Amino acid sequence: MMTTTLADRTQGLRAALARLPLVAILRGLRPDDAEAIGRALDQAGFGLIEVPLNSPDPFASIATLRRKLAPATLVGAGTVTRVADVARLQALGADLVVMPHADVRVIRAAKAAGLLCVPGIATPTEAFAALDAGADALKLFPAELVTPAVMKAMRAVLPPDVPLLPVGGITPASLAMWRSAGASGFGLGSALYAPGSTAQTVALRADEFVQAWRACAPPCTTAHHRT
Repeated sequence: MMTTTLADRTQGLRAALARLPLVAILRGLRPDDAEAIGRALDQAGFGLIEVPLNSPDPFASIATLRRKLAPATLVGAGTVTRVADVARLQALGADLVVMPHADVRVIRAAKAAGLLCVPGIATPTEAFAALDAGADALKLFPAELVTPAVMKAMRAVLPPDVPLLPVGGITPASLAMWRSAGASGFGLGSALYAPGSTAQTVALRADEFVQAWRACAPPCTTAHHRT
């Protein structure tokens, strides 16, 4: 079995963000549905998929996605809050550790395990602490609290090459205003996938997001701010 190194994953993250910087957040996914949902997202062009750990049997779903999808599709866990979970993800061959917060212990554990880490941040203090601990990208969370104006101010002081991904309440109609404020991409939750969604429904929603991203990246135009 081929071993995937951190350098491979880092290169893979850059490539995935360049192709389509949208992260599918599959909260509530069940293992029996993982392959069909994963393939629908893969066909839509998604290269970044996470299963939050407060989903039913999330490690089984992650294992299925990692086994069934191509290596170029980065698969991992969201809502990672414990260092102990990092080792389980490493053993599954997962690529991503996505967090709702910026606990530097979890970030450092992920990097030591050779995994990519995207912690959640809401302030410049959290952002710089996360980057110092080795974060590969930053999840701006919750986006409803931070707002595009706040993110624009944060973007002005953060290193320009750091991917900044708003998460929380993102819809196809809201991509343009966030992109104009400096978003590098987005994490997509219930507007893309909700528990019980069929692969066909996810495929349609995924296509809506892909089209919205292509319409506003870059430059965004005011024509795509309509609801």
